[in-house]
This record gives sequence, structure tokens and C-alpha cells, in this order.
Amino acid sequence: MAELFTEVFNWLPLAHCINGKVLVMHGGLFSQDNVTLDDIRNTPRNRQPPEEGIMCELLWSDPQAWNGRAPSKRGVGIQFGPDVTARFLQHNQLDYVVRSHEVKPEGYEVAHDGKCITVFSAPNYCDTMGNKGAFITTRAPGLKPEFVTYKAVPHPNVKPMAYASSLFSSIW
Repeated sequence: MAELFTEVFNWLPLAHCINGKVLVMHGGLFSQDNVTLDDIRNTPRNRQPPEEGIMCELLWSDPQAWNGRAPSKRGVGIQFGPDVTARFLQHNQLDYVVRSHEVKPEGYEVAHDGKCITVFSAPNYCDTMGNKGAFITTRAPGLKPEFVTYKAVPHPNVKPMAYASSLFSSIW
């Protein structure tokens, strides 16, 4: 099963462009200017992410409040500032980017003059963070983001893997 899940993940899209105006990805932007949507489309798939380049940065980069770029605290990807976001959006004729990849206390954060939105859907991440979860809805033609937030609910009082016992017995 692990191999099957790995293969599925290897084929998932790196990003999605909504109506030619909003780019959605897991991580963030790039160590180089002039990356295009075609560069993203043409990035080889069906492999584990490399330590650098477009695939790595789409998955692991994070925004920073100040202009420019900096090494990532994660050890892969980069940190990118509002100027990097603005140039990328202008170069690709996009309105804003949406990313996830970071816990935010309110479930989302709007940065870079409203052009870089982080949305994190797991409330009380790892049962320790106390954060809200969030998701975004948009409507054409303007695709203005609307945020919905929610809190975690208590876990049911069920032993771990209790529901899996019937599944595993039918397989074996």
C-alpha cells in the first residue's frame, strides 16, 4: 500500500491555476525570477522531489515579510518576500497565490499586500497547536477570496485502529 500511495503522490499536480488568475500550491515561489506557468507545467513528475529547483520550491518555500530571498529554515526551498511575489504575479499575469504548508493561528494569513495567502486546514494541528483550520471559497469573475474558519472538535473515544480491524481481516 505504501508503494501505491507513493506512486499516486508522485503523479499529483505540483500546482493548479484557477481561471488563469490564481496559482495554488503547497509551498511557495522560486529562487529565480522569470519562472513561468509553462515552466511549472513542464517540470518532470513521477519522482521524489529533488533538493532544489521548481518542484522543490513549489513544495517547500515559505513567504517572509521583508523583500528579497533568504535561505529556508527548513533546509530546502527558500523564503521569498513581497517583491518576489509581485514580480512573479506580474510576469505570469496572475492576481495572487494561495499556499498551505504552515500552521497559522487563525487558519489563514494574508501577506504580501494581499497577494500571498496561506491557508491551513488542520485545526489544532498534531493535537498541540491550538490553531483554527480554514478554507477559501472564490466566485468568478473576480475570484475574491472568502475565508471560512473552524475549530477542532474532540476526538471520539475510540481505540486507535478500531475501525480498521474489519478492513484488515477481509484483506487477509
